[in-house]
Amino acid sequence: MSAAAFRQILARAALRPETGQAVDFLGPAGEQGLIGPDSVAWRVFKNPVALFVGGITAVILELAEPRVRSGVWNHTSFRTDPLLRMERTGLAAMVTVYAARSTAEQMIAGVSRLHERVRGVTPAGVEYRASDPELLDWVQATASFGFLEAYCAFVRPLDAARRDEFYAEGRDAARLYGAAGAPTSVAGLEALFQAMRPKLEPSPIVFEFLDILQRTPIFPRPLRGLQSLLIRAAVEITPGWTRELLGLGARHGLRAHEPRLVAALGRLSDRLLLPSSPPAEACRRLGVSPRRLRAP
Repeated sequence: MSAAAFRQILARAALRPETGQAVDFLGPAGEQGLIGPDSVAWRVFKNPVALFVGGITAVILELAEPRVRSGVWNHTSFRTDPLLRMERTGLAAMVTVYAARSTAEQMIAGVSRLHERVRGVTPAGVEYRASDPELLDWVQATASFGFLEAYCAFVRPLDAARRDEFYAEGRDAARLYGAAGAPTSVAGLEALFQAMRPKLEPSPIVFEFLDILQRTPIFPRPLRGLQSLLIRAAVEITPGWTRELLGLGARHGLRAHEPRLVAALGRLSDRLLLPSSPPAEACRRLGVSPRRLRAP
């Protein structure tokens, strides 16, 4: 299988989902987005390995919070159609980073309206609502952490300044989503993790989620082993204290030689940019060269 074919498979799972939702990343011509083409985010989000692995890590962390877990498990299609849920999440990430500001603002407003309708009670009797700023901050933080850690672990390491820059770049989008308290630096992320740590708890739903991902045919049958590998990579970069809390042992992570294999896949996919992908189309909208997306 060629590198381009491999990237197309990853793109379907994490970059350019086939949800039937048409998004124009080419227009309006010249309109800036929420995040600019010289950002760290434009480089991180163009890599499908970082998106696939980091997105799963983010969900693992989300499911550790009982209110978020109840909202995700009871009000989304993760249990019945996880691929569709992943595709929609991938599309939202692409629009947030690469679409014109007007397009991104319209999409985010729609997501926020949906959040207003998601509410309920956890099995422990705690009320929750998806529009709760504390929960929105947690979801925003875990997503940013997952994508950045996957990129640094399996594509290209970034220094402390670049990591801080990545979190700061998400400030405008986070506020639009209602996550005004989302971290804007690595220190802010660590502070939020410490504040939320007492509220996290284990749940069999975490294992059910990973099992569903393993059984869902996201990759073609000949590449199903790579699918399993990338799922384990997501567990591997989940913070150690979270893995211990959730009961995710060594068998759920990568074997001794496998981090190098995932890194090879990450670097391979980083060298290719499909002309029809959101980052490439966003470059054309702004009249800039895709070479701007090379490693910082």
